Amino acid sequence: MIPSNQIRLIHALHYAAEQHRHQRRKDVDASPYINHPIALLHILAVEAGVEDQDVLVAAVLHDVIEDCSGPGQIHLEARRREIGERFGADVLALVEAVSDDKSLPKPERKLAQLAHAADLPYGARLIKLADKTANLRDLADSPPATWSADRLEQYHLWARDVVDAIRGTHAGLEALFDAAAGRQAAAA
Repeated sequence: MIPSNQIRLIHALHYAAEQHRHQRRKDVDASPYINHPIALLHILAVEAGVEDQDVLVAAVLHDVIEDCSGPGQIHLEARRREIGERFGADVLALVEAVSDDKSLPKPERKLAQLAHAADLPYGARLIKLADKTANLRDLADSPPATWSADRLEQYHLWARDVVDAIRGTHAGLEALFDAAAGRQAAAA
C-alpha cells in the first residue's frame, strides 16, 4: 500500500500535469512544461533531502496559479480555491508566496520578487531556491534560442540576487544553486 503522503504527492503531480499539459518550456526543444515542477521536486527531495510534504506538494504546484490562471483558463480566485480545497491551506499559502503577480509588467514582477524574497516563509524559500537552481540548470543546458548572451547574464545576476536575499535558509540547496550558477557562467 502506498503511504498517504505519497498519494497526496502523486495527486499533486497529476494535477500539475493536467494544468500544464498545453504549456512548453522556452528551450530549443520546447520541452513539456511539467518537466520543470518535476525538476524542483527532484532537487528538493532527492538532492537536498527535504521531506516536508507541504513543501514538496507546493513545489510541484508552484507555477499553477501564476501560469494556469487567466484568459482562456480558470479564474485566478477559482484556481486558488481549487488548490486550497485539494491540497490544503498550508500548500496554498506556499504556492501563493512564490507566485508572481502577472498583472504587473515583467520588470516590476522581478523587482517585487527580489524585494519580498527575504520575507518569504521558510518552505517558500526552499521552493524559491529549487526554482532558481532548476532555471539556471536549464539555461546552461538548453537556453531559449531567442535569448541573447546579455539576457542570459541578466537572468543569472537577478537569480543570484534573489538567492542572496534568502541565504542562510538551507546550505545544501544554496550549494546546488551555486553549482548551477557556475555551470551557467561557464556555458555563457
